[in-house]
Parts: sequence; structure tokens; C-alpha cells
Amino acid sequence: MASAASTAADDKQTLSRLLTAVIGAETARDALSTLAIAPELHGESDRASRAQVAMALNAALFMDLLDRVPTAARYVGQIRETGEPIVFDHGALRTIDGPCGELPVGHKAFARFLEPLGYEVGGLYPLPALKMTGRAFVHRDLPEMIPQFFVSELHLRELPEAAQGHAEKIFGESQDPLGTAEWQALDALSRDGTCSLDEAVTIVKGALQAFNRQHPVPALEDYRALLQHSKEGAWIATEGNAFNHATTRVADVVALAEDLRAQGYPMKPAVEISQNGRVRQTAILADKVRRAFRMPDGSETELDVPGSFYEFITRDTDPDSGLLDLTFDSGNATGIFAVTRDS
Repeated sequence: MASAASTAADDKQTLSRLLTAVIGAETARDALSTLAIAPELHGESDRASRAQVAMALNAALFMDLLDRVPTAARYVGQIRETGEPIVFDHGALRTIDGPCGELPVGHKAFARFLEPLGYEVGGLYPLPALKMTGRAFVHRDLPEMIPQFFVSELHLRELPEAAQGHAEKIFGESQDPLGTAEWQALDALSRDGTCSLDEAVTIVKGALQAFNRQHPVPALEDYRALLQHSKEGAWIATEGNAFNHATTRVADVVALAEDLRAQGYPMKPAVEISQNGRVRQTAILADKVRRAFRMPDGSETELDVPGSFYEFITRDTDPDSGLLDLTFDSGNATGIFAVTRDS
């Protein structure tokens, strides 16, 4: 528990004030005491930098994932007891490259507000086996300390025509969660690189809404038809653009995987190793969640489906640059995607 002195100091810090306004004082304190935060992100200004807004969004998304994923909450609770801060490496989400109602297509729905927060595409990762493409959004200011976003999109045009039709029925009525207030605040941040705390709160609250399901409850018939051709598309049908996973950067992911497996965590069978050998990843299998589906008579039924999960990554230094290798790997990503598939 934080001391009275440290709590008083936090209350003056820009990042703490911003996060408290978005997710509440208790959850904000938990986030700031759990995650490794670069000192320059705290600040004591009445204006928030784009880096602080980006970190606040990531911290809020991290805490939301813990609420939705019991195995993630269990792991993070164990780490909290040790007092060791968690280095939040990246979060991931899935989008639809196809008819999405009011939403921009695919990754563009997120690029439009990630860019004003200081993000740029640092890598493009084809995922042909999944009929998808991934993009790594890396922060310009503190790339090693502000989590990346790995945004993937499913190319509906690569699915059979019948499956495309079912997908359009699911996603074609999506709503846009961002409105005038959010765009005014984002414009200010984009123009100046900083914004008022009120504007920052508007941005983060609006961005959090973007990480929800924007389309109506899917019809069970459409879901099952899409599931036959894309398990990833079916996942988006129930979970929308929710944080698919959050990832902790650790010193030795191989040893950690063995330790967690011994503790009874349902781990992915193998560690994924990048082609250059410098990036190694594994994950806890996705927790199941209960989701509603529409029936032909207008009633609803519920089924257990794969939800989100928690991932681990080890990054080595790039010998050419002397910097941490912040890249991803198409093979690694394809392997990690499998943890949201039913056995």
C-alpha cells in the first residue's frame, strides 16, 4: 500500500491526475505501482504531453484486461507481491479489413487516434496463414518505455464469398465511438504535442471506448459460418476490438514459461522464436468468456468462447544499433494467435 507521503506526491503528478480522472483513484494507484513508468512520464504540469496521454491509455487498457482475464490477474498479483515492476511491452488488438459500418476499415480505425498520441508504424508483418496483416505502432518519444500497439486486420476479401457475406452481417452495422469532443481534443494534441488535462481525459476515455465491440450482438448462424473460415474473425465477432492481450517484457521467457507451467498455468506448448533469434514469445492460453448470440426467432443464447490472454516476451539487444530489438516477427505472431483458438 502506498504511504501517505507518496500518495500526496502522486496527486500532484500529471500522469496520476490524468489516470485517476479516467479510471478512479484506487485503480490508478494500482496501475502506477504495478507498471514500470519512465520518470519523465510523471510530470507536474496542468498540461499533458502526448507521451503521457499514450501511457495513460495503455495503463487503463492494462487494468481493464486484468478485470477480464483471471489468469492474467493471478500472474500480475504474484508479481505485485514481489515488488518488482512489470515492464508493459505491448498490447494487441484485431480489426476487420472489410465493411465496418461507420468505422474506418481495419487498422485505420486506430491509426487515426494513435498518431496524435505520438505513434507511428514501425513495422509491417504479413500473416498469410491467417489472411491477416499486422502493424506495430511504436511511440516516437520513448519507444522502449511506452508500450507498442500490435494492430492486426483480417482481410475479408480473402475469405470465401459466403463467409464474406456472413462477416458483413456481423460487422456492417458497426458504430464509431469517437465524436466531436474527442476529435477536438485530438486535434489540439496533434497540433501542440500537449493538451489540457480535461482534453487528455476526453481523449483517453474516448479511446478506451474504441477498444470495445462496436457492432451488435452477432447472430449465431453468422458466427458459426465465419468460424469455419477464420477463427480470428470469429473472435472479433464476440470480442470486438478489445485488447486481445497485454505483454510483459521479461529477462528469460523460456525459464518463465517452464516455471508458470509448473505452477499450473495453461501455457502455450512452445516458445516462439523470431527468425533473427532476438525476440522470444509465449503466452497463457486464452481464458473462456460467456457471450450472447442472436437466434433466428430474435431470442438470445449464450456460449463459452475464447476471450483475451496474457503474453510474455524477451527482447535482446540489436548488435547493429546497440538498442533493444523492438521488432516483431510474422512467424511468432502467427503462433501466438493460436492461443485464442478452441482445442
